[in-house]
Amino acid sequence: MNKKIEATIAYVREELKHAEGGHDWFHIERVHNNAINILKGEPEADAEVVRLIALLHDIADSKFHKGDETVGPRKAKEWLESLEYQPEVVAHVVKGIENISFKGGNFNQKFTSKELEIVQDADRLDAIGAIGITRVFNYGGFQNNPIHNPEQAPRFGMSKEEYKAHKGTSINHFYEKLLLLKDLMHTETGKRMAEERHRYMEGFLAQFYAEWEGSR
Repeated sequence: MNKKIEATIAYVREELKHAEGGHDWFHIERVHNNAINILKGEPEADAEVVRLIALLHDIADSKFHKGDETVGPRKAKEWLESLEYQPEVVAHVVKGIENISFKGGNFNQKFTSKELEIVQDADRLDAIGAIGITRVFNYGGFQNNPIHNPEQAPRFGMSKEEYKAHKGTSINHFYEKLLLLKDLMHTETGKRMAEERHRYMEGFLAQFYAEWEGSR
């Protein structure tokens, strides 16, 4: 394996060893694996840039840094410069990290590239399906959010700032984000994988409501 990629893996594992369960090293590893899988159908993409964005995209998630979105890109930049990557590679990875997040779907993305699209798909795949379901409830418990409140409707059309500050129920998060991701995928591989994971979530929600109401 590329020694710089190996070093980056070791660095991220160490940095995230105490992270919340949905945003820990294993999340990074899954996104990295998804990205490698998607890369098989995207031969024109720069594989090393893809892997670096995937590995460093949550090195300091703003949710765990008082909403500060500059911490992650800064740490990634410092790390890549310490490995003596070319400035254009550093800039590409940093811009990718700055523009990867969903943020309510209303985020004005200021940069795009094939490499970023691949990692966006890889990251969004980890937010849906069986893994996505477990991550929603893990983070909801971490934040002490309600599981479900039938009297609290999902909120749509939130601004980026409203989305970041919003504390809703775990079930509403499916409607506010997870069920929207299938239609935001860029790559053919990502779209195909998202279809299956989306159907799994729909089945889960149907079972959840039936059990909640005591009808099954």
